[in-house]
Amino acid sequence: MKTTHDIKDHSLPHAWADLQTESKSSDWLEPEAHRLAFADPEFLLRRETRGIRFQLEMLKPDLAQAEAGIEHTVVVFGSARFLDRAAAQAQLQIAQQSGQAQDVAQAQALVRNAEHYENARVFAQRVSRACSCLPNDEKLFICTGGGPGIMEAANRGAQEAGAPSVALNIALPHEQHPNPYVTPELSFKFHYFALRKMHFMMRAKALVAFPGGFGTLDELFEVMTLVQTRKARPVPILLFGTTFWKGLINMDVLVQEGTISAEDLKLFHYVDTPEAAWQVICDFYQLKVS
Repeated sequence: MKTTHDIKDHSLPHAWADLQTESKSSDWLEPEAHRLAFADPEFLLRRETRGIRFQLEMLKPDLAQAEAGIEHTVVVFGSARFLDRAAAQAQLQIAQQSGQAQDVAQAQALVRNAEHYENARVFAQRVSRACSCLPNDEKLFICTGGGPGIMEAANRGAQEAGAPSVALNIALPHEQHPNPYVTPELSFKFHYFALRKMHFMMRAKALVAFPGGFGTLDELFEVMTLVQTRKARPVPILLFGTTFWKGLINMDVLVQEGTISAEDLKLFHYVDTPEAAWQVICDFYQLKVS
């Protein structure tokens, strides 16, 4: 295992590798001085053109969503590792046949957490169906990170309700492809986490955080910080799964230790059912939909 790192290393080679992977032909990726600057990927991936890449990742999803009439979204976060109930049960059967205690324990956790997958799916169905009767400029669309797990469940629920949904995917060292339920023309891929997070917030009218790992916590607390510091407008922030969230984080300790104010606890709500989550959003915006 490599234990030292070159201080001069930077991330651009990763972007180059991503670009080559997606290219059907590598010919156009070769440097060529005579090529138009905006058609020259080797030039666009230079350190000096990073600002241009920021602009492109800002503009491409923004323009595409505006053209599709996507103005307001409900962003759903959560673990990429959860499975639907049928897949989790199948995993448990395989683990039980193996006789390995650790495999059985992991599979049992998947079965237990499949409830979150199904709740995310039902929640997205509910939002999409309820909003189908709203005027185009008031509709709420489901938006996720586009990956598996909870993200897949939410995109799946929207598709089952006959509604389009948005995916803001990210290029990672390991392969991550959009889940099969994403609306293709609303599936975007980012190199920069910062631009991806900005797009989550640009159209978000509510954020629903299901149980998840580091990525979910990162996104949740960044949103809470933006709202707390008034860098973003107040929106409903829902922590789905009271037992999980209260077991993971004792928010009252932050108040007791004086690191946040008691008023900050009003920034979020605990919910345990798709119906309760949707009701919080409806109450916040006084939506007259079922």
